[in-house]
Amino acid sequence: MSACGHIHAAGLDSPRLQRVLRLLSDGRPRTTRDIVRKARVMAVPAVVAELRHHGAEILCARVHTPMGPRFYYTMTKAPTRK
Repeated sequence: MSACGHIHAAGLDSPRLQRVLRLLSDGRPRTTRDIVRKARVMAVPAVVAELRHHGAEILCARVHTPMGPRFYYTMTKAPTRK
């Protein structure tokens, strides 16, 4: 986010955002690691914020495991094309 609180989101035609959209489009929960490995992106929370900026509804759940917390992302609504 910029100093004034606005995100500078890439367009929905961005190959990076498209890879994450394809992965999350089945509505199944995906861990941060799943997204990094399968969609070949880094900074998953930033990518999710960009998709939310475009209207996607993506839930994030923190799950405690013996190896530490894991974050799961689930898309419940795809972004709207403008």
